[in-house]
This record gives sequence, structure tokens and C-alpha cells, in this order.
Amino acid sequence: MSKYQRLPILGFVILMTATSSAWARNQYIGYVYPAGGQQGTTFPIRLGGQKLIHASDLVVSGEGVSVRLINYQRVLNNQEMAMLRQQLNELKKKNSTVGEVMTAKMAWFEFPAFIGPIDVLKAGGIVAKDGPAPTEKEVAKQNLIKRIQRLFADDNRNPAVRAHSELVYAEVTIAPDAKPGRREIRVITKRGISNAMSFYVGQVPEVARKSMKTCTRSVLGKEYLAQRKRPPAEVEMQITLPCTMNGQIAPGEVNRYRFQASKGQRLLISAKAREVNPYIADGVPGWFQAVIRLHDSNDKEVAYNDDFLFHPDPVIHFEVPKDGEYVLTINEALFRGREDFVYRITVGELPFVTSIFPLGGRIGEPVKIEMNGWNLEKATLSPPSKDAKPGAHLISATAGNFISNSVPFALDTLPECLEQESNDEPSKAQKVKLPIIINGKADRPGDWDVFEVEGKAGQTIVAEVHARRLGSPFDSFVKVTSADGKIIALNDDHHDAASGLNTDHADSYVMVKLPADGKYFIHLGETRRHAGKAYAYRLRISEPRPDYELRVIPSRICIRSKSAASVRVFAIRKDGFHGPIKLNFKDLPEGLKSSGTTLRAKKKLAGLSVKTNLTEVEQPVNLTLVGSATIGGQEIIHEAVPAEDRMQAFLWRHLLTAADLPALVHNPSYQPPAERIRPPIRNEDRPKNVTRNLTKNSVDRRLREIESLYQNWFLTDKFANRIIADIEARLIK
Repeated sequence: MSKYQRLPILGFVILMTATSSAWARNQYIGYVYPAGGQQGTTFPIRLGGQKLIHASDLVVSGEGVSVRLINYQRVLNNQEMAMLRQQLNELKKKNSTVGEVMTAKMAWFEFPAFIGPIDVLKAGGIVAKDGPAPTEKEVAKQNLIKRIQRLFADDNRNPAVRAHSELVYAEVTIAPDAKPGRREIRVITKRGISNAMSFYVGQVPEVARKSMKTCTRSVLGKEYLAQRKRPPAEVEMQITLPCTMNGQIAPGEVNRYRFQASKGQRLLISAKAREVNPYIADGVPGWFQAVIRLHDSNDKEVAYNDDFLFHPDPVIHFEVPKDGEYVLTINEALFRGREDFVYRITVGELPFVTSIFPLGGRIGEPVKIEMNGWNLEKATLSPPSKDAKPGAHLISATAGNFISNSVPFALDTLPECLEQESNDEPSKAQKVKLPIIINGKADRPGDWDVFEVEGKAGQTIVAEVHARRLGSPFDSFVKVTSADGKIIALNDDHHDAASGLNTDHADSYVMVKLPADGKYFIHLGETRRHAGKAYAYRLRISEPRPDYELRVIPSRICIRSKSAASVRVFAIRKDGFHGPIKLNFKDLPEGLKSSGTTLRAKKKLAGLSVKTNLTEVEQPVNLTLVGSATIGGQEIIHEAVPAEDRMQAFLWRHLLTAADLPALVHNPSYQPPAERIRPPIRNEDRPKNVTRNLTKNSVDRRLREIESLYQNWFLTDKFANRIIADIEARLIK
């Protein structure tokens, strides 16, 4: 890529950097663990983030997945922690008790929330085998002890990422018929909505390692002090195939999985790491770069992978040579790690599509799709539905009871044809008539495909490749030459801001004005001289088709009571379209209104506000934002795709798309109603002859801290009253 070709990208980066702060929202989740589960199961999850106070609910996109909020755990200050230590020491005394009101609450507390629903007597850790069953008060006391101990265990005074320190615990239920694949999960609070994180519905049994404590910040030269100490039992797990393993990687760690396999089994070993959390802002590379290895019973490495084609997530296809035990390991390529380095690995005789051909078809016309991959002998692959619109659609193969990974398949309205060999040079060029989409592939290393078109002086033509954006490893290079061999246009890589997950923009694009009547040749080659069935492409040769796409940022709208909120709309203009675009929300629900706006000609960015006369809304509502532009005398309408402005590796920014655009009206002064009412402080609880050394501000602050802990069921009535009495007695008059 030349320095001149980089300028649009740098301009985009500068633009995104300058406006990103305006798009930010306070509620944030940095990871969810585990990042999915099997159909027909119920299991606990843990989310780390910030500004999640007053968490009220969680939502998952699509159907068949429900989530129940269990608990929210904020970061406590040193005084609050000291107070809880006092409470814990008192509870551990032999004759200590909890109050009647607290007993009723604590007796049904599902603890520990992070390992899912559990019988309350077992949660208390005091199940008697021979003696009498523990009383309700004993169960409540033990539950409170364990809750406080868990809070201490999760606490980190020096976190590597402070934005992950707040924790939300929840319980997920996935219906047996829930569609497998990727979903998105968000946390809803009384003050807003979080960003979306990836969440997966799996098809095979799953195991999950113990959730990781928030990692400690490392000190330069003493990084080893930040590494966690794991007992041997947490290093290796025994599993039974098929299985999906969920884990997190800490600095310097390797996780091991041991399983039994039989000769002849054709195992798919597929990892999701970068796919779980596509962009990490403060690390290079800007994601969890996973490495997987397979060893036999003699500890000999028999398979290795650190990426699949151009995808950072590794995949191994392994045909088992003999019966025996095998050990799968996973680590981060640079041995980095922390709590948001979350992964999922699936192992089993499962279908996997490595490539398809062609990469797309014309709407309304039948197409035969050839697929390549593993365990596909009896699999069927269906094209998109008949009513599918132009664009890229995800399709999968079905083999027995299992559905494969998804691959993109493009639909368009232009005529299509197949590339015909041999067409390696202009003298053998394949003649095509505009407009056309050509489906081809690199058949051998160094293969060039040449296409001949007739052009007129002053005519503008576009040659655009879709390959990398459709899952193909084909790295294209396009040049346009005249009949005498003179190069009049060429391109290697073309940045597409609409391709938010893509960090290697390897598809080519040229738009050129022809100098004279006559023959012209479009040459298409694979830059890295790679070839094979997977190296497919779609080449569009046509006159310009002016169009646009829209991204609305951020992917959620948080509106204060009887106020307004704004979003930014980014336009990705295509084939020279520079006209104005009218923007507005479609079918806003009652209580919300927007006057819309117009994105001016040649501009890429516009702000748009939505107002409300409501005080608050309990549940978010999904909104739709549309754009309208007149192109060639026709009105072209497109829906804006919700997106987040995400940073990769300290610098590059990407528009990472989301499934929905939820909006929530919230009361910024919300305070949770008091669940508990303390009994009056008795005179005998008030201390005598204390030193008055606390200002009114100090007393008020500490009383608020006590009330918060009390309302969250961490303090008994007796303990809270005694501490309050002591603090009030120390007020300087």
C-alpha cells in the first residue's frame, strides 16, 4: 500500500479519535465468562465491567436464551473492607447470630452465585450427615460468612484493568431448540445500557474452569509477581468428547485438557478467542492470539496451529492415528493474559466448512454451492432464503444433528458468470460484457485472471473484488490496462470501514475514467502467490453504482428523564456517491421523538438526537434508524447498522457492528428503595467517653457506606447499629 493510499485510513482514524469521546457511554462490560453454553442447559456467568451500579437485568439477542440477574458486586473502599472484616470476625464467634429479618433474606440467598443454583444448606457449607439439620439462622449465618469471604477473594486493590473491577453475576438458561451460534449479551442498569459482548449457543456438552480473579497490575521487571498461583488440579482437566471447554488465560499460563480418542476419529479442534473479544485496546496484537497444540500419550506434539487461513483463531483437523490419551493445550502466543482473555474450544467429530464456491449468486437465480471442509460427507448446505436481500448472508452446513460453522454468501442483482481458464494474459483474456460479477479462484500459485471489456472514451468503470470480506484468504491485486498494455489504474488493498471485524483489508478496488474507445483488460492476481480451492473471489466490473451504508454509534442510547441524547451516524459512501442523506428514526415508540437531520453532501459524519418526555422506562426498546438519499432519480433507503467505536492496539479504530440498537430512558437520580429498616439504636449500644474526631462530612460519608453495605445484606442489625452509634458519637460538635 502506498503512502497516498494510506491517507484515507489515517483520516478515518483521526476522525474517529476526535469524536470517540462524544460517543462513549458509561456502562461497560469488558468480558463475560463463560462466553456461552450448551442448548438445553442452565449455568452461571460472570461479567466484569465498570459503571454497572444498580444493575437490573441482562438481555441476550435472538430467541431461546434467557438471563436472570443474581448479584452485582462493586469495588469497596478500604474503610468498607475493614468494616466487613470486623463483621466477619464477629460472625465467626461461636455464639454470634443474625437478626430475624436478615435470616429470612439470607436463608434463600443463592450462594455462591458464581457456581449457579445450589441447595441453600449446601451453600452454607453446614450439611449435617448424622446430627439434626441446621436451623435457618445457622444457614443464614454461614451464607453471610461465605458471601463476605467471596468478596474478599474477588477483591483486587491493584487491578491490571480497573475497568473490569465491577462484577455482575447472572444465570443463563438456553432452550433445547435455541439456534446455535453467536449472540450478544448486554447488562441493563437503572442508569443505562452496556455495550454488547459475544455470547454463544453451543451444541455439545460444556465444561468451564473456575472463573479468574481480576488480574493484578504487573510491575516492570517484576512481572512474575502478577502471575497467579494455581494448584495442579487447575492446570489440567479431564474431558470426554465431544466437548466445549471454557477458560481464561492469565499471564504466562498454559491450560491443558486430557481426553481419550479412538483410531480413525476425524476430530475438529476449533478455538474461539479473538472472536469472543475482537479488540483489546491496550495490547499488541489487539486481541487474544491463541495457540493450540495436541500431544499424544508420549507427550509428542502431533498437531499445532496458531491461526486458520487469515483468521487469528486456530483450527486443527486431526485424524486419530491410534487409540489412546491425548492432551490439548492452549496458551497466548506472547504469554500475555488477564480476565478478558476468554476462550472457547470445541473438540469432536463435528462438521466444519473451510470454503465454498462460488462466494455468491444473483438474486432470484438458482446456484449450486460447492463446499469444502471436514466431516461433511453427509452434510447439506442451503443458500440464503428466497426473500433474502442483496448483501452478505451467513449460511451453514447440516450434518446429522450438528450444524457447522457459518460462512458468508453474497447476493447481488447484477448478471453473473464463472471465470474460465486459461485466461492468464491479454491474448487469452475472457471476454465479458458490462455489468458483470465474475466468480473465480486462484487455481495455481502465480495465477493471473484477465478479463476483456469494451469501453468508451470518458466512460467510468469500477473493478471491485470481494474475497477477504467473504471469508476467502485471496489477497487480491487489480490493474486495468489499455489495449497497448499501458497501466491506467491499479490497486492492492482498499479500506472498507463497513468491514469492522477486518484488520487486513486485502480486497482491491479501482474506479477509472477511460481515456479512449477500445478494448481494456482487467488483470486480477493473488498478491502472495497462494492458490487452492479456498482462494475464491467475486470480481464486479461495471459502471459506478453509487450507494452508501450507515453505522450508528454507539450501539445503545441512554436518555435521561425528560431530556435528550445524541448519536453519531457515519456514512460509508460507495462508487463516488457524494449526495446528502436524510436521517431519522423509524416508528419511534410513544414518548420518544426526533426531528431527524441531514448528512450534508460529501460529509461522512452527522449527529442526531432523540428526545423524551418520559421519566423512565423499565426495559429498553430497540430502535431503527434509516437513511434516505436520491440517487439517479430514485430514492434509496438503508437502515443504519448499530456499531461501537472500538480501539485496537492503542491506535487503530474499528466500527464493530452490533445486532440491536436498544434505547433506555433512565432517572439519573435513581436510588434503590430500602429493603431493610434498622431497629432503633439502644442506649446501651452508644459508646461512652469517645474522642470526637470526625467532621460532619466524614460522618455522612461513613454512614452512607454503612447503609449501602446494610441494604446489600452484608451487615447484621446489631453490628450496623453499634458501628453507627460509634461514628455518630465521634462527631465534632
